[in-house]
Amino acid sequence: MTGTFALLKQRRFLPLFVTQLLGAFNDNLFKNAMVLFVVYGVFNSEEQETLFSAVATGVFILPFFLLSALAGQLADTRDKARIIRIVKFCEILIMLVGGAGLVLAWMGFAVHVIAIPLMMLALFAMGIHSTFFGPIKYAILPQHLENDEVLAGTGLVEAGTYIAILAGTILAGVIDVEWAALGVVLVAALGYWTGRKVPPAPPEHEETGIDWHIIRSSVALVRGTMHIPRLYLAILSISFFWTIGAVLFIQFPPLAKNILHADKSVASLFLAVFSIGIAIGSVAVNRLLKGQVSARYSPVSVIVMALFVVAFYWVCRNWGDEPVGTLYDIGGFLAHKSVVPLLLSLLGIAVSGGMFVVPLYAFLTTTVPKDQTARTVAANNIVNSGAMVAGSLLAMGLGFAGVGTVDQLLMSAAMCLISAWLAQKLHRACD
Repeated sequence: MTGTFALLKQRRFLPLFVTQLLGAFNDNLFKNAMVLFVVYGVFNSEEQETLFSAVATGVFILPFFLLSALAGQLADTRDKARIIRIVKFCEILIMLVGGAGLVLAWMGFAVHVIAIPLMMLALFAMGIHSTFFGPIKYAILPQHLENDEVLAGTGLVEAGTYIAILAGTILAGVIDVEWAALGVVLVAALGYWTGRKVPPAPPEHEETGIDWHIIRSSVALVRGTMHIPRLYLAILSISFFWTIGAVLFIQFPPLAKNILHADKSVASLFLAVFSIGIAIGSVAVNRLLKGQVSARYSPVSVIVMALFVVAFYWVCRNWGDEPVGTLYDIGGFLAHKSVVPLLLSLLGIAVSGGMFVVPLYAFLTTTVPKDQTARTVAANNIVNSGAMVAGSLLAMGLGFAGVGTVDQLLMSAAMCLISAWLAQKLHRACD
């Protein structure tokens, strides 16, 4: 067994790890630069801002629902390293389109007619990019790592992903959109270079045919996976978790602006703290489990997460009046009397969330034959994305019904309890 951080010295892991980091960084630099610009620079009502944030989340997630079955088939029946090279080359083209949208928005040129549609098109295309890369980043680990290294590798990928999300989120909040436009193109090019260093990962068996009918293949894939009780419970648990995550991420920008009366740098700080917490939880649970793939700590972790969500709700509800004249900047926000409990509760949500979800991902990739891991992850992505889109629609519907952003946090806490029940059933079935 190679130590957790010693994997970072291995060519069988490091290029994939860095390529995933760069992709996650770019996704979040682009998406947050776009959302923060529109929320703070285009719209002027909480309803419009929440709607745009929800639509952007849905546009990014939709390809996971439509194309994950095809992505899983390709990853299990073709060389995964070759698919990585193709996908990362496409990222360069996508970011050229997205960068153009950001520049046009910065120039104020036809923002609603051209700039926003271009950015949405690039966001949808990045969703397609992530759909095809997603099954590979987990399915390739059992192929390149030893069995007792898979949990450590999964934890590092999760932790690294959220560190990259952190970096992209912070940068999106502090640089102008024209520099973000340049950055996303350069990072895409760097990701293509590192992707070419990933060692070959040929299919476990001879290449087979692909069912290109996305609806039929999706139904068949989910049906062929979800009939296995342990996978059914794991996938549903993860799906509820990401539904909660989608609702929280939708709420952060309008909540920061309209409830906490803070500027876009504070919205970025929220996402950054969340990312740090997920990274901490991802590494911590591997230490607790000592490399064993188990759902032992998942039920209590997500219950703790629900308690932190309630605490976050309580602090937001009692935040106080709007500052005189302008929104809080980072300095003013950090000087607020309630900032410590607010950030601690947010960090607690993320740490407990990371401890909940990482063992479940490791479970998905280690309890099926290696030639089926990508399709298992793809089936998980289909169900996850459907749940996240449902969460986005629910958030939009509640907003139209007059339920405030803060009150929607209680819905997230309730969903944590469902995840805990499912994870407990999984733990009893497997451990």
